[in-house]
Amino acid sequence: MSAPQANPASPTFTRTQWERLKTYGEAHDVQAGEWLFRAGEVSCDLILVERGRTEILRRGQGDDPGTVVASYGPGQFSGELNLLTGQATYLDSRVAEAGAVYRVGPDAFRRLMSSDGELSDVVLRALLARRQVLRANEGARSVELLGAETSAAALALRTYVARQQLPHTWTDIESPAGRALALAANLTADDLPAVVTATAVLKRATPGELAEHLGYSYHPRPGQLLDVVVVGGGPAGLAAAVYGASEGLDTLLLDTVATGGQAAASSRIENYLGFTSGISGAELTGRATIQAQKFGARIASPCQVARLDTESGDHLRVVLEDGTPIDTRAVVIASGARYKALPLERWSEFEGAGIYYAATELEARACGPNPAAVVGGANSAGQAALYLAERGSPVTLVVRGADLYAGMSAYLADRIVDHPRVKVRTSAQVTALHGDTSLERIDISGTDPDGNAYTREQACVGLFCFIGATPATEWMTGIAADRRGFILTDARVDDTELGEAWQKLGRRPLPFETSQPGVFAAGDVRAGSMKRVAAAVGEGASAISSVHSALGTTGV
Repeated sequence: MSAPQANPASPTFTRTQWERLKTYGEAHDVQAGEWLFRAGEVSCDLILVERGRTEILRRGQGDDPGTVVASYGPGQFSGELNLLTGQATYLDSRVAEAGAVYRVGPDAFRRLMSSDGELSDVVLRALLARRQVLRANEGARSVELLGAETSAAALALRTYVARQQLPHTWTDIESPAGRALALAANLTADDLPAVVTATAVLKRATPGELAEHLGYSYHPRPGQLLDVVVVGGGPAGLAAAVYGASEGLDTLLLDTVATGGQAAASSRIENYLGFTSGISGAELTGRATIQAQKFGARIASPCQVARLDTESGDHLRVVLEDGTPIDTRAVVIASGARYKALPLERWSEFEGAGIYYAATELEARACGPNPAAVVGGANSAGQAALYLAERGSPVTLVVRGADLYAGMSAYLADRIVDHPRVKVRTSAQVTALHGDTSLERIDISGTDPDGNAYTREQACVGLFCFIGATPATEWMTGIAADRRGFILTDARVDDTELGEAWQKLGRRPLPFETSQPGVFAAGDVRAGSMKRVAAAVGEGASAISSVHSALGTTGV
């Protein structure tokens, strides 16, 4: 008989490890029934159980006393991934058996994660495992989303919580469970989409309102001056946050939607170094998010930047959409690029209700086994087509050019050609959209191999658009860019773009530095970038090296 496998969510510590772990906390005697923390608290402690037993509960509705989702005894600890992310608590914790505990506060927890590699690895693996357990079982009901399957507003909420890896459940209002939840929470159709948590019911909820409720919003302290603000949470921005925080810089990352960027929309990345079997974009960027937070980077999303003020004396100022100013010594712009929309009638009407810019579990589930179409000729389009086909959808890949291999990696194009559920139409484009409240059919116009023009209407419940991108730089002024709006950096910045500030510094822009001193750009937003995940990661990390040089600090 094989030995039982250790439970990563409940690690076993050696006596030496446990004694060392206790040095980060403060001892407290506790009595049965005493609450250690409650759902909705802005922050909570890591609780080390020396004697007795604690339990974690999902709060019930009405007369429901709640459900115990975990229990911890001597030599174990209670805590969840929100210790790192800064998310408000969504479960309760109380003492089941009297005893003694050590409370490790937020500052001490940060010190533990940064200074003790052995213990931090054990604790972090446990926190990650617990988050996965909560996402898979009834504990996820602590955050419940309710709405219509074809609602764009509901999809925005679902995308946000998925990117944040939040334990949650989604319930369609048209299902019996959805109607029951609406009745219990006193919700009407006008209140949707809604979010039900242990402490509140959010009506007509948006990702921003949910973020504020959960504690993901950023509120700077008066007089605070950060070392670096990273704008954008894709691979380049996450790499900058990881390397900035790990090398001692006070780092803040802001993202308009949720961390991950376009990479998080990729169902499978197979040519990223070290992942021989591939990895989903969401998993890759999700790991990077936790890694950045482990080193102390703060992440706020959704958080819209309105402008960059370069006239604030000896520092820079990032101004948010609500007018909040954030002062910083350096800025890394990694806001990426956005896929373009097709200039078709009713396009905006069907966005989120049949038209999508990502192919993940959420969008694939909405399509089910029904016909879908993917527009685009690059790797992102090819990955989406294969993902949807492997989930059971008949897929039409619509490519404007005449050669599938011209803009796509050969290995990916070969798989598409060989897949029985993918039909490729080259020299073609989508020319019309049809449907009632959601997309039902599309028109495809093109030229067949014999040179004959055609227009065909076909069933399509999901149209996935991966065509050319535009840089997300509408919030910026006064920084040199090329004719398409991508930011110029280092050697690409012409001397005519360099003003008096550069003369005072006595130098030209550093690698990845823009025409504004102290402002750097990395990833897809930068002119000349490779538009690949691996390249974006390298640029984000390299930009931090230049930040150190500009600030006169040394990376460690």
